[in-house]
Amino acid sequence: MTLRKFVLNATLLATAALSAGAALAQAKEQFFPLLSYRTGAYGPNGTPWANGKQDYIKLINARDGGINGVKLTFEECETGYATDRGVECYERLKSRPGVTLIDPQSTGITFALTDKAQADKIPLLTLGYGLSVAQDGMAFRYNFPLMGSYWTGADILLQHIAKKEGGWDKLRGKKIAHVYHDSPFGKEPIPLLQEREKMHGFQLSLIPVTAPGVEQKAAWLQVRQQRPDYVLLWGWGVMNSTALKEAQATGYPRDKIYGVWWAGAEPDAKDVGEGAKGYNALALNGYGTQPKVIQEILKNVHGKGQGTGPKDEVGSVLYTRGVIIQMLSIEAVRRAQERFGKGKVMTPEQVRWGLENLALDQKRLDALGFNEVMRPLSTSCADHMGSTWARVHIWDGSKWGQMSEWYQADEQIIKPMVKAGAEKYLSDKKLTRRTTQDCQS
Repeated sequence: MTLRKFVLNATLLATAALSAGAALAQAKEQFFPLLSYRTGAYGPNGTPWANGKQDYIKLINARDGGINGVKLTFEECETGYATDRGVECYERLKSRPGVTLIDPQSTGITFALTDKAQADKIPLLTLGYGLSVAQDGMAFRYNFPLMGSYWTGADILLQHIAKKEGGWDKLRGKKIAHVYHDSPFGKEPIPLLQEREKMHGFQLSLIPVTAPGVEQKAAWLQVRQQRPDYVLLWGWGVMNSTALKEAQATGYPRDKIYGVWWAGAEPDAKDVGEGAKGYNALALNGYGTQPKVIQEILKNVHGKGQGTGPKDEVGSVLYTRGVIIQMLSIEAVRRAQERFGKGKVMTPEQVRWGLENLALDQKRLDALGFNEVMRPLSTSCADHMGSTWARVHIWDGSKWGQMSEWYQADEQIIKPMVKAGAEKYLSDKKLTRRTTQDCQS
């Protein structure tokens, strides 16, 4: 063999070895596309949510070395809460090696991606948002509205108000105004509210607010004219603080306003301060720096200078929700590995199986450090929600304080609505329900 051929062969072998090594390294990475919005009217709320997700990924890599040896990677894609940009992010990131699932971080983007995800066989994790009918996993194979939907949230708010009044019968003749973000997000709870209106005889009025919600004088003029007994606030971002300021300006009692869980975080009330005192909102999750998982993040991520955002936001409401979302994503991968191979990178289809076979009892949540953060959650092929519990907390003028007991949404009312909506979706799309055999795949 000539020297030239020897060198050439050696080079080729080295290149092949490097390529094989690169492929092996790449194969050991589970990739999480992180759609986010840190800019615009929704940035103050979207930022801590996004930071919580990143920090939990960093925690699992730093403390555990990933999932059974599989390193976790991610890339953020800024959507600005715009549906078209969200779709662009999805299309750009969906084919990355090791892609896991998509958290659209927007109901509008979820609506736009549902059919695409079905075709691409990529799960959509929409914790506390998205399509309420997607709870039916036999119709929506790839949608996972974990921990609650806008139907469960609206039902829990009405349960709380009814209890405050002394029973459902005491709502008859009462006026309830739904002040909502005029988008799929704000419109989603309306069918449940209308169903409860028929059942209990209260008068529901619908007051839309044009996005992003910085101008609400016309809406609160309607509130002042109608003088409702209660206002439900279905806002996001700057819309929430603006609504509380307008309520203060018009003299509407803040303790008669009840917000969804996306209107119950620190950015929603801190700028209003004492002017928002008494305001109520749903609490989908616990928060604060006491939970073990938050202490672990402070120690292993922020303590080593690797935190994504400011240290003082760690443990806030939306930051903690981001941590929960990422934990559930990672636990879905871990669950999938139990069936398809520990230490292997899971495909989106395998992660889909993991998502609909989650079984997080209190013992497991405690082990993960999520004590007092969330309720146990258990999904199935038929139930892609897994938990329908929430509480109500109250703004005391400077922080979120007094917390109610846990409420569970009334499934006797919601499940028939979910089934009817799912059947309509299947009919419209010319699809059929999944079979029991499909649930095993």
